[in-house]
Amino acid sequence: MLELIIQNVINALQWGSFYALIALGYTLVYGVLTLINFAHGDVFMVGAYIAFFVATFFLVSLGIPGWLVLALCVPLTMILTSMVGVTLERIAYRPLRKKGAHRLYVVITALMCGLILQHANLAIFGASRKAFPPLIQEHVYNVGGVSFTNLKIAVIVTAILVFLILHWIVTRTRVGMAMRAISYDKFAVPLMGIPLDQIIVITFVLGSGFAGLAGLLFAMSYPVLEPYMGALIGWKAFIAAVVGGIGDIRGAFLGGFLLGGIEILVVAFFPSTLRDLIAFTVLLVILTFKPTGFFGVAKTTKI
Repeated sequence: MLELIIQNVINALQWGSFYALIALGYTLVYGVLTLINFAHGDVFMVGAYIAFFVATFFLVSLGIPGWLVLALCVPLTMILTSMVGVTLERIAYRPLRKKGAHRLYVVITALMCGLILQHANLAIFGASRKAFPPLIQEHVYNVGGVSFTNLKIAVIVTAILVFLILHWIVTRTRVGMAMRAISYDKFAVPLMGIPLDQIIVITFVLGSGFAGLAGLLFAMSYPVLEPYMGALIGWKAFIAAVVGGIGDIRGAFLGGFLLGGIEILVVAFFPSTLRDLIAFTVLLVILTFKPTGFFGVAKTTKI
């Protein structure tokens, strides 16, 4: 029984790592702009495809060893995916922000951007699924009846390291201080000499970069890519961010692992068809008693 519990915990940590990495991007953008970037799940999908083409180029065209390809894939995927996120901000979100558009129009624009990414992928690369090439040799370890792979542990450790780095950036650097200032009062911040647009771009760079990293790790763990792979996982990561308290990176991180844990627990003891039903029901109950999420704080609006 103990072995089964530990096995499910490890599986939950791996699955929750994907949600946590994507949820961090949601909460970063919301914390700075009060914008729910519904295209973020599709940015995750684009990151997975970018990782696929980068890895295939280095493996097939140049014949570079897999471990070196992985070392090159991580920064390149994060950089290229960040460029996608910054492009969305520059073309779709910034013009609306400059004109003072209502938040509802920005949300609709974000949904439209997600659909554009999905169908552009479908139109360019087709509906056929793509198999992500193996970059490292997986080793299966068995300790006391508990099985895990080196890739599974790498995913969990990477998610934890990303959270610690992001937490340091937000709490210990001038950029993080500027982000927190903008989230508090974005109208007074430019009067203090803080470049608003630059900080927003940095926010999209970080959030989209983490989504690209999540796409790479997900593609390595479950090596089948298709154009709509980011839709459901993106929505789930957003819900995880809300349950944790959207706008707080601790909440996004905790919410991702909580949702991953619930889903793995349901699959372990119930039919897999009930996974989403039970998981979302549990999250709905949590929000009923804690509407702002675990780390969220209710805000008042002055009139």
